[in-house]
Amino acid sequence: MKVFPAVVLLVTIWSQEWEPVIADSIIHIGAIFDESAKKDDEVFRLAVADLNLNNEILETEKITISVEFVDASNPFQAVQEACELMNRGILALVSSIGCMSAGSLQSLADAMHIPHLFIQRASAGTPRSSCPPTSRAPNADDYTLFVRPHVYLNDVILRVVTEYTWQKFIIFYDQQFDIRGIEDFLDQSSQQGMDVSLQKVETNINMMITSMFRTMRMEELHRYRDTLRRAVLFMSPTTAKAFITEVVETNLVAFDCHWIIINEEISDLEVQELVMKSIGRLTLVRQTFPMPQNNTQRCVRGNHRINTSLCDPKDPRAQTLEITNRYIYDTVLLLANTFHRKLEDRKWHSMASLSCIRKGTKPWQGGRPMLEAIKKGGVSGLTSRLEFSDNGTNPNIHFEILGTNYGEDRGRGVTRLATWDPVHGLNGTLTDRKLENNMRGVVLRVVIVLEEPFVMVSENVLGKPKKYQGYSIDVLDALSNYLGFKYEIYVAPDHKYGLAQTDGTWNGLIGELVSKRADVGLSALTITPERESVVDFTTRYMDYSVGVLLRKAERTVDMFACLAPFDLSLWACIAGTVLLVGILVYLLNWLNPPRLPMGSVSSTTLYNSMWFVYGSFVQQGGEVPYTTLATRMMMGIWWLFALIVISSYTANLAAFLTITRIESSIQSLQDLSKQTDLPYGTVLDSAVYDQVRNKAMNPFERDPMYSQMWRMINRTGGAENNVEESKEGIRKVKYGRFAFVWDAAVLEYVAINDEDCSFYTVGSNAADRGYGIAMQHGSPYRDIFSQRILELQQNGDMDILKLKWWPRDGPCDMHAAVGAQQRGTTLDIHSFAGVFCVLAAGVVLSCLIAMVETWWTRRKGSRVPSKEDDKEIDLEHLHHRVNSLCTEDDSPHKQFSTSSIDLTPLDMDSMPAARQALEQISDFRNTHITTTTFIPEQIQTLSRSLSAKTGGGFAYGTVQDHRQGTFRQRAPNGGFFRSPIKTMQGMQSMQYQPTPGPNFGYGNDPDRGTSI
Repeated sequence: MKVFPAVVLLVTIWSQEWEPVIADSIIHIGAIFDESAKKDDEVFRLAVADLNLNNEILETEKITISVEFVDASNPFQAVQEACELMNRGILALVSSIGCMSAGSLQSLADAMHIPHLFIQRASAGTPRSSCPPTSRAPNADDYTLFVRPHVYLNDVILRVVTEYTWQKFIIFYDQQFDIRGIEDFLDQSSQQGMDVSLQKVETNINMMITSMFRTMRMEELHRYRDTLRRAVLFMSPTTAKAFITEVVETNLVAFDCHWIIINEEISDLEVQELVMKSIGRLTLVRQTFPMPQNNTQRCVRGNHRINTSLCDPKDPRAQTLEITNRYIYDTVLLLANTFHRKLEDRKWHSMASLSCIRKGTKPWQGGRPMLEAIKKGGVSGLTSRLEFSDNGTNPNIHFEILGTNYGEDRGRGVTRLATWDPVHGLNGTLTDRKLENNMRGVVLRVVIVLEEPFVMVSENVLGKPKKYQGYSIDVLDALSNYLGFKYEIYVAPDHKYGLAQTDGTWNGLIGELVSKRADVGLSALTITPERESVVDFTTRYMDYSVGVLLRKAERTVDMFACLAPFDLSLWACIAGTVLLVGILVYLLNWLNPPRLPMGSVSSTTLYNSMWFVYGSFVQQGGEVPYTTLATRMMMGIWWLFALIVISSYTANLAAFLTITRIESSIQSLQDLSKQTDLPYGTVLDSAVYDQVRNKAMNPFERDPMYSQMWRMINRTGGAENNVEESKEGIRKVKYGRFAFVWDAAVLEYVAINDEDCSFYTVGSNAADRGYGIAMQHGSPYRDIFSQRILELQQNGDMDILKLKWWPRDGPCDMHAAVGAQQRGTTLDIHSFAGVFCVLAAGVVLSCLIAMVETWWTRRKGSRVPSKEDDKEIDLEHLHHRVNSLCTEDDSPHKQFSTSSIDLTPLDMDSMPAARQALEQISDFRNTHITTTTFIPEQIQTLSRSLSAKTGGGFAYGTVQDHRQGTFRQRAPNGGFFRSPIKTMQGMQSMQYQPTPGPNFGYGNDPDRGTSI
C-alpha cells in the first residue's frame, strides 16, 4: 500500500518541473507530416533532441514541437491541422507533404504571416515533379520557403541522353509519377529531332507484359523489343526493380540494352539491387550530397555535432535515410541557428495565438522579421549546405551519374561517371573510351564460316596463315582502316552458323561468341531474334531475302528431234490413215474401173494406189490416173488433209529445232511451292530452315506459301530433301533434279560465276531482314561499328563493294531459265541427225529389198513358170528398149511415136540392123510376152516369142519356126495378140502367110505403136 503514494508523489514532482518549462519556453515549432512518412517524424524529433542537448546554440532555451499527420490527398485536413497549430502559438511551420496540400498551406501561411518551410515529398519514392504555382493576391508576401531545391530532372536527363547521342528511346513511368513534370524535356528533345515514346507502367507489371504478348503480333514484338534497347525509367526504385526483373525474365531485353534510371531517391543499397536485376548497360542518376572526406568531420557542423546514427555512412539508419529526412534535420538545425541569432540581437518577437476562424484576426507581427532572419541564415548539415536565395528557394543541389559497363555478368561494379549541378553543368564524360573512333592497338578475334562470296579462302600457303577474301571481309577491312583495329581470323570448328542445343548452349559461330572465345562473328550471318537473344548485332550492311537456285533447261541431243512436233500416237494415226486411204482408193477403182487411154502404161493395183496416196501426202504427186468422181472426191479431201498436216508439222518443227523448251516453269517462290514434281530443300537447322518453319507453323500469321514449302522441306523429318552444307545443295542442283532454297545473295553469286552458266535464280524482292556482324553481348564496339556501317552506306562505298562481287554485267544471266546462247542460234548437225538416220535407214532397207528381189528373181527363173509366176513387165523399160530398135540407124522407125511402138509379125530377118536391135530386147525373156511389130516401109513382118524356154535370146532361122502359138485376137494396130506361152508342150506349128504387098502407109503415121 506504500507504493501507490510514492508513485503519486513522483508524478506530481515531474509535473511541477515540466509545466514551467512548457510555460516558459518561447521556441515552439509546428510540423505537419504525411501520415505515411513516420520516419520524417522520427528524424524531426531526433533533431530537436540533439539541439536541446546543445547548450552552445540555444543555451538555456529549449525547442518545443507540435506534430500533426495528415492525408496527402486531403488539403482541407492539412489547413485544419495548421490552424490548430497556429492557435497554439508557433514561430514556424515545417511541412513534409505533397504538392496538393502544400498549396493550401502556402496560402494560409501567407495570410497569417507564419514562416512556412516546405519540404516536397514524392509519394512512394516516385521522382518529383515541380509543384504548380500557387495563386495569391497581388503584392502579397510569400512566407513559404522551399527547402528542397527546384526539380532539375528535365535538365539532367536532357544532358545525359545528348551525351549518349541517343536519337530514339522510350520513357517508362509509374502511376504515381506526374508526367507533366517532364513536359519541358519532351519539348526540347522534340526540337532536337529525338524520337521519344512514352509508356505507363501498370501496378501489376506481370499482367501488363502478358497482355502485350497476347495482343501483339510477332513482328510488333520484335519492333518493341528493339525499342527497349534504349529506355529511360521515371519510377520508384521498387517499381524499377520489379519492371526490370519482369522484362529480363520474359526475354524482352538483351545484353545490348542500355537503360537510364533517374530518381533523386535512390539509396546505395537500391543501386546494388538494380544492378543485380538488370542486364546490359545501366546508368543511374540520383541526388547526392557532398560530404567532407575526413570521417571525423562528417558529423561535426560548426558548433553542432550531428547524431552519429545519421552521419556515419556505415550505420544502418544512415544508409536508409531518405532525402526528406535529411532536409527535415537540416531545417530544424537552421531554425535553431536563426533563433540563436534572434536571441543575441534581442529582437525577439513573442509568439501569438492566432485564430483562423475568427474574423478580423490580425497576422503575426513578428512573422516578417522571422522570415528574413531564416532567409539570411544558412547551415551545413546532412544535405551539405542549406540556404535560401531571394526567391525563397534552395539553390544547392548536386546529381551524380553512376553507370555500369556492357556485359552479361550481373552484379558488376558501379562507377561514378560524372556529376551535375545547375551552376557548372556536367562534370565528366559519359562516353565509353572503347567506343571512340581510335581503336588503335585493339586486336579482335574474328570467327568465320566459309560461304561464297562473303568469306572465302584466297591464299593457302603451307606454313603461313590463310588469307581470306569476300564481301564480308571487304566490309571488315573498311572498318579496320577507319577505326584502326587489327583482327585475327579462324574458322568455326564445326563450320556451322550456330543452333541452340537442348541444354541451352549454342554451337557453331554463335557458340564461339557466347563462350567468349571470339570477339566478332563474320559470314553470311543473318540477324534473327533467336540469335539476338544471345549475341549483339551491328546494323545490317546488306539486305537479306530467300531465293531458289534451279538448273537451266538444257538442249538434249535428240537424234529424232524431227519427230518431236507430233506425238507417237499422232504418227501412228497418220500412218494408219495413209494405209486406209490407199485401200479405199483401190476399192473405189475396183468397183468402178477407170477408162485408161490407149497405150497407157499405168495400172490401178493396190500397190500403185498405196504409192499414189503416199506420194500425194509428201507432196510428190502420183502416177495412176484416177478419173472417177468418187476417187477424185476422196483424193481432194486427202490432199486437204495432207496440206494441213504438213503445214502444222513444218511450223512445229521450226520451233522445236530453234528454241529449247523450258522444262521448268518456276519463276517465283509461289511457283515452287505450288508444284511437287521437282523436289527442293535447304540446309538443315539453318536460318532459312527456321524461317520457313516459323512462318508455316505460326498460328497467327500462317502463310499458305510457306506452309506448302514446309511440307516439302520437312518430308521424312527433313532428311530427304535437306543438306548439311550449302555446297552440297548446289551440287545436287547441278548434277541432279533438285531446287535449292538458300540466301538469295549467295545463290546469285553462284549463278553469275558458274562455268557452264547452268543456273538461274528466283526469289522474293522483299527484304525482311539483313546481314549483320555478330558480337558478344554487351560489346562496346557495337555502336561504333554500326555508325561506321551507316556512313559507308551513305557515302556509296558499300554499293561499290557489292558490285565487286555481284557485277551487273556478269558472264552469265542469272535470271534466264534458258541459256541465252541457246536462243536463235544456227541449226547444227544434232538437230538433223534423225533425218540423216532416217535416210540411212531407207538406203539400207532399199539395198536389202534389192538383194531380196534379186534372189527371188533368180530363184523364180530356175523353175518352170506357172500361171502364178506371171509378172507384169516394166512397160516403160520395154518401151525404151523397143524404141531403141528404131533409133539404131536412119530407118524410118525412128520417126515413130515414143509413147508406143507397134510390134507386128513382120519379117525383120532380112534387116541386119533389125536383128541387132532385136538382140537388145532379149532382156525381156522369161516374161512370157509375145511382141508383134510392124515395119511399114519394109512390108516385112517379124514375130518373136519371149518365153522362159527361149533361154538364149532370139533364134535366127526361118520365120515359120518362130511363129508358133495361137493368136487369140488381132491387135488394134494390125498385129496380133496371143496368150503367153506357158509350156512348149501342145504347141502346134502355124503356117505363116506373108501379108500382101500393098503399102498401108504406116510410115507416114506417127501414132503407130507397140501392142503387147
